[in-house]
Amino acid sequence: MGEQIVSDDFYHDDPIEEISKKSLQSKFLSTGVVIVCSIFFLQSTLAGNISLNSGRGIEFGQGVSQAVACSGNTNLTLTPRSTFTNGSPGTHYLQSVTVSNIPISCYGNDFTINAYGDSNSAPLALFNTTSTKAVVYNNNGTFELGVGTLTDASITSGSGLFTLTFTNPVALSSSVFKLTIQSGVHAASASTGITWTSRTSAADNSWYDVTYGNGIFVAVANSGSGNRVMTSPDGITWTSRAAADNNKSWTGVTYGNGTFVAVASTGVGNRVMTSPDGITWTSRTSAADNDWQEVTYGNGTFVTVANSGSGNRVMTSPDGITWTSRAAADNNKSWTGVTYGNGTFVAVSTSGTGDRVMTSTNGITWTSRTSAAENFWAGVTYGNGTFVAVAYTGSGNRVMTSTDGATWTSRTSATDNAWYGVTYGNGTFVAVALTGSSSTQVMTSSNGINWASRAAATDNAWYGVTYGNGTFVAVAGSGTGNRVMTSTP
Repeated sequence: MGEQIVSDDFYHDDPIEEISKKSLQSKFLSTGVVIVCSIFFLQSTLAGNISLNSGRGIEFGQGVSQAVACSGNTNLTLTPRSTFTNGSPGTHYLQSVTVSNIPISCYGNDFTINAYGDSNSAPLALFNTTSTKAVVYNNNGTFELGVGTLTDASITSGSGLFTLTFTNPVALSSSVFKLTIQSGVHAASASTGITWTSRTSAADNSWYDVTYGNGIFVAVANSGSGNRVMTSPDGITWTSRAAADNNKSWTGVTYGNGTFVAVASTGVGNRVMTSPDGITWTSRTSAADNDWQEVTYGNGTFVTVANSGSGNRVMTSPDGITWTSRAAADNNKSWTGVTYGNGTFVAVSTSGTGDRVMTSTNGITWTSRTSAAENFWAGVTYGNGTFVAVAYTGSGNRVMTSTDGATWTSRTSATDNAWYGVTYGNGTFVAVALTGSSSTQVMTSSNGINWASRAAATDNAWYGVTYGNGTFVAVAGSGTGNRVMTSTP
């Protein structure tokens, strides 16, 4: 389309008079009253119709406030921006929309954005020539492209905000007179997590865990020579990276507060490493030389758990750099998995009598919880208001769920494979297994209760799985050149 110049300037074919902020505020307050009424009588999820500049076209770069169904009395701010494509003549397009001030009450919802002309009730095409709506999924505070918006669009996610950018915008700025934003129940793609494709790993290391953050997938390994990290922008093409120490067994990795943090089960005094970009890594001093298994981030705190140690099988950090030892609820248990959700850290164990779960609101003080079964619980995640844990032992009950992390219920796993990694994304829980035939090494569930077997791309030992930017990515500890697989709706 030629050279593109992003502009926050107001643009129209014909000059018009500037409208005051007071007039705009009055106009939107009036619109809000109409919306509240329509929600009450029609039980609609329609958030609001945002008309800018007295119906003369939208005013780019100017944010307006508007409540949506999921936000209650909290007003979201919607800010459209234009891009200029040079040509003869040049053309302005609606290129991006930023939505900010999104409250936690909108967790789990889809946002749908449309644009309209001056009088036609049919929405305008926004991108990809014919796509008239853009859907963004609020995955518990991480914003992702929703169903129907996975191509020719990109998204950046922040704290309570997202920016949706159309890589192939088609709506003329001068044609857009109204924007609408709706919130509603999340719609997952019917193919989510079902079909998997082999990808070439950067090296045949024993890849143990994978995460997504800041637009990049990062995987860590407990074997390899100078290349125990690999990164990918899309889950398909992978590049080897040097770990801070390539002799350590890196077992867990997460992303939070602008930082990647990895933990190891071996090493002397430095079983943690951090990176701002997943490429360059720095060794950090661990609080203890325990066998650290998994790490997570929540409520401003990194938390990692271990399956060894004396009175100190948890450690916490506000920044991934400075770590403090914490006492687990039971320091004789082998803690292997940890996650954060709904204001609570939850850790699971492969050992113990009746209490293979512990919870904490701050990562510091932990409470024992009764597990649904005495299985070897390896992984745990949170999504859609539910904690889900998976195990690599047990008879027909290798899944358990909880709404609060305290009370757990056994669920029937799709098969009795050695389930090790579990994640949540796009309305679907996905678990991967170390063992089993390739036709059953993945299982999926929309609610954590009812599970279905899915075929893995190959019958490798799949350890870790994550979700980001519309794609599930799993990594394995075995296989030849194919220790990564992806699934995209």
